[in-house]
Amino acid sequence: MATLRVAARPEGARFMAAQILKPHGGFEIVKRPVPEPSPGQVRIKVQACGVCGSDELTADGSWPGIEYPRVPGHEVVGIVDQLGPNVSEWKMGQRVGVGWHGGHDGTCRSCRRGDFRNCENLKVPGISYDGGYEEFMIAPAEAVVPLPEGLSDVEAAPLLCAGITTYNALRHSGAMPGDLVAILGIGGLGHLAIQFANKFGYKVAAIGPGSENASVAKQLGAHVYIDDKATDAAQALQKLGGAQVILGTAPSSKAMTEVIDGLGPNGKLVVIGVAADPIEVTPLQLILGSRTIQGWASGSSADEEDTLNFCALSGVRPKIETYPLEKAADAYARMRSGKAQFRVVITM
Repeated sequence: MATLRVAARPEGARFMAAQILKPHGGFEIVKRPVPEPSPGQVRIKVQACGVCGSDELTADGSWPGIEYPRVPGHEVVGIVDQLGPNVSEWKMGQRVGVGWHGGHDGTCRSCRRGDFRNCENLKVPGISYDGGYEEFMIAPAEAVVPLPEGLSDVEAAPLLCAGITTYNALRHSGAMPGDLVAILGIGGLGHLAIQFANKFGYKVAAIGPGSENASVAKQLGAHVYIDDKATDAAQALQKLGGAQVILGTAPSSKAMTEVIDGLGPNGKLVVIGVAADPIEVTPLQLILGSRTIQGWASGSSADEEDTLNFCALSGVRPKIETYPLEKAADAYARMRSGKAQFRVVITM
């Protein structure tokens, strides 16, 4: 049995956290006692935390059963500061991260089959327990991933949700090198998806609104840019031979509806952008050409580790704006504005 290893802290030490007291209640900066990890847990001294669109689930109270006060944040990078009892796989001072996959039960039907990302009792940092908008965070040991050399704290943070979601969706999409893959949306998810698609060897078509996005799309690795304000994106994809995969990163069901006819034979629309209204499609659109629509959710901690290692190797990096923890409300507002270029990260 591993013994409890404690990092020395002044008695009564307190740390800063940006918490939400109630749904739609906004942020307040508070001082909290430094927490102690229980068996199977790790305490992390947070260095950076990405601000993700899914943090709205905490801010707005739209995740069923969430308890308040709650500290958001599920793109967390930091240093192992203390190990709880029975934790031996991590080392004091080790650089680590915690992403959307914040723990699993290991016993449900999905977990018994190794499908941890679909655990029936999946834990999410910032929802199931306090997340990374704070200087110290407690996380289950199975949710922690090692950080490779070559990635800075602020670069690594967005990769633990936005990065893994786009990387994992593309690598499991069935597309092969040389296939036409379209990235719908050039935002927080899309700007990473374009880079991954290029590194995977696809012919990359980026779809966005307005000609002003063309240059940045090309810089990120797109071979073709389609302005869906000026042209029919589906027709443009068909002129290129039809897309094997369209990755829907934009949170717009209307935009996804409009590109379905751009799929080639056996093509697949993979949905990762979250919108409340339905995607509209007729049975014939799917039957003719044997097309499919698939949703994709993030991935396990092992998938997060794969994403980080691939980015360190390939040079894929998020474009970020940073804010200090005491300005968490401003960071969140910037993310919500849709004007960030392209991910927002809180630093400690």
